[in-house]
Amino acid sequence: MPLAWWAWASPGAAEGGVVADAAPTGTVASPLVLPLRAASAPSVIAVLALNEGTETTDFLVPYAVLRQAQVGVVEAVAPQPGPVALMPALEVEGVRDFASFDSAYPAGADIVVVPAMHRDDDPSVRAWLQRQAAQGAVVVAVCSGALVVGQAGLLEGRRITGHWYDRSTLLRRHAGAMYVPGLRYLADGPVVTTTGVSASLPVSLALVEALGGTSQARAVADAWGLRSWPVAHRSDRFGLGLAQVWTLAANAALFWRHERIELPVADGADDVALAFAADAWSRSYRSQAVAVNPQAPGQPVRLRSGLTLRVVLPQDVAVPAAVPEGPPACALRASLGAIGRRYGDGTRQWVATQLEYDEAQDDCIVPAATP
Repeated sequence: MPLAWWAWASPGAAEGGVVADAAPTGTVASPLVLPLRAASAPSVIAVLALNEGTETTDFLVPYAVLRQAQVGVVEAVAPQPGPVALMPALEVEGVRDFASFDSAYPAGADIVVVPAMHRDDDPSVRAWLQRQAAQGAVVVAVCSGALVVGQAGLLEGRRITGHWYDRSTLLRRHAGAMYVPGLRYLADGPVVTTTGVSASLPVSLALVEALGGTSQARAVADAWGLRSWPVAHRSDRFGLGLAQVWTLAANAALFWRHERIELPVADGADDVALAFAADAWSRSYRSQAVAVNPQAPGQPVRLRSGLTLRVVLPQDVAVPAAVPEGPPACALRASLGAIGRRYGDGTRQWVATQLEYDEAQDDCIVPAATP
């Protein structure tokens, strides 16, 4: 069985909690308002990782988008030097360890982006995150990164959103927390939370807008092929129903038909498109995506963001699958389409549910069909 979201998600989806009215933050296009501390130098943005397991898209997308946007100094940070195993797929190098970051930036980060992690209560992550918050950092929890932020004691009494599966757990764990429906991302003071994995790109653009203005965010969105990054989200459409349970059980039972999906990469590969493709294929419970370098088998490649991607050797038994061409923002839509064609619509919908992806609200610029 491929490592997928359910292997490391928090239990307790059915528990109740406090639900607030939709946040009075204005229109669908309301930008994030971040209480950033005054600074004469560019903002320092840390994208956090746990070496032993960090969600693929939650990590790669904000890092790549914020780096390209040039709205501050962006660092990938982990407890230890060395590789970071991403989940459910891929492995990268090029992160600073905590000691190195703290030495380079003694005043701390202005923004810390926190992806979902294999373990939400790692002591070193918790302590470092608490120090950054105490020094004035704005903390942005992407998807189940809210569980990590909560373990650092930063969600008590706050309005929050979150991945649909985590929300009741967050409300149970954190006194006074209020879940706000209908929002893809939500700022309450110095803490931002988002819905599922698919919110990683919209919230990254919202951060660019908060730091560099709307025109800067528009230019970055154009580069990835996204028309808009609205805050509205149809959160009531997501949950675990009988159809999802059936698909999960059936796909897991067909272990002898599980496939290895090889995604060819080369230097300069786009982090966003690669993350969406690898993440989606690896959540089907029918396949596990890996990265291969056809030009130099086994040799790592340098992604567009500057991170180094570790690859594996190709195998004859694997299924080749291209990282979708065209606008990177459309790579998730395209990958889900390919999954549906290979494994059926039930599996496509199951993957979309895990990622909290709503195709009707996907505003990527789909290329016109070739006549």
